[in-house]
Amino acid sequence: MLNIADTLHRWCRDARPFALATVVEVRGSAPLPVGTSVAVDEDGNAVGSISGGCVEGAVHELCRQVLHDQGAPQRAWFGYSDDDAFAVGLTCGGELDVLVQRVDPATRPHLTTALADVVEGRPAAVAQIVEGPEELLGGTLYVDAAGGTRHGPLTGALRREIGAQAFALLRAGRTARAEVGGDAGTCPERLSVLVHVHASRPRMLIFGAIDFASALSRAGRFLGHHVTVCDARPVFATAARFPHADEIVVDWPHRYLERTSVDVRTAVCVLTHDARFDIPLLRVALTLPVGYIGAMGSRRTHDERLRLLSEAGATEDQLARLRSPIGLDLGARTPEETAISITAEIIAHTNQGTGLPLSHLSGPIHRDGVPAP
Repeated sequence: MLNIADTLHRWCRDARPFALATVVEVRGSAPLPVGTSVAVDEDGNAVGSISGGCVEGAVHELCRQVLHDQGAPQRAWFGYSDDDAFAVGLTCGGELDVLVQRVDPATRPHLTTALADVVEGRPAAVAQIVEGPEELLGGTLYVDAAGGTRHGPLTGALRREIGAQAFALLRAGRTARAEVGGDAGTCPERLSVLVHVHASRPRMLIFGAIDFASALSRAGRFLGHHVTVCDARPVFATAARFPHADEIVVDWPHRYLERTSVDVRTAVCVLTHDARFDIPLLRVALTLPVGYIGAMGSRRTHDERLRLLSEAGATEDQLARLRSPIGLDLGARTPEETAISITAEIIAHTNQGTGLPLSHLSGPIHRDGVPAP
């Protein structure tokens, strides 16, 4: 639902009821991920898309029906039809499970608060029950950046468990489903909860103010990262040379990395090409819970780097986390091509992709991305 937060916030602020259709499960290849929503108000105005166009008409009609009947939430399934690829279904070959529910903002003030946080750029998570007892289906709970739950209809142990699951996904920056309940202490019935997450931009830390770093900062910014360029040499680390970076830091790389905040979505890209900077920096990076660590250099440089890191105390498990030489084998030569090579590896690593051509693989094209350990 957070893909249409601006409009939903306005409707909630105006106390305007609406029907919300949300993709709660995807099987096979589908154009949009779990958590994507369409909403329809009482005047028939629609916002959002869940399939890129091929089932929107059917979803719109179902939303109008649910909104008019004011009944319980409904589930709908849309899939590819071998008999008629142009019937209501996904011609891309995937399958979507969609939950459609009526939302009355007057009874869900916590949803207005959550959407306001999203619109204003603050981290937020909305947990939505998508499978479970009818009286709980469609229920929502808001979790803020500090892990607090606000004004959701759930109470007691169930609220605490859902809140904990939502907060964990918020810290990971990932929209996903979580299973809760199934015991006397929380809820006798097993529940499936879809946690919609709006998180701060993942960080890309680029060390080494060289031409390759300039191209990489531009690519990282394009992909939605908060980009920091760090170098100990003030003559090179300037805003004029790195206009696409969100932050320029003049400091020794390892010293900056020791004091800055990182998480499992952070990408550390070491382009310094100098063991004086590389080794202390990588020694710190390999101990941190970041998602990606890559270092530029030849294979000879890599072998020497491993030797020096081992002498500095790095373990085999830590060294196994290092992506060096950095990037995928795209035959890249220019700074711009190298930036694509590096960001392609970050994407593949984050989403557990193979990096192989899709034409050489079988099975679903899209998969649920999970933060790499």
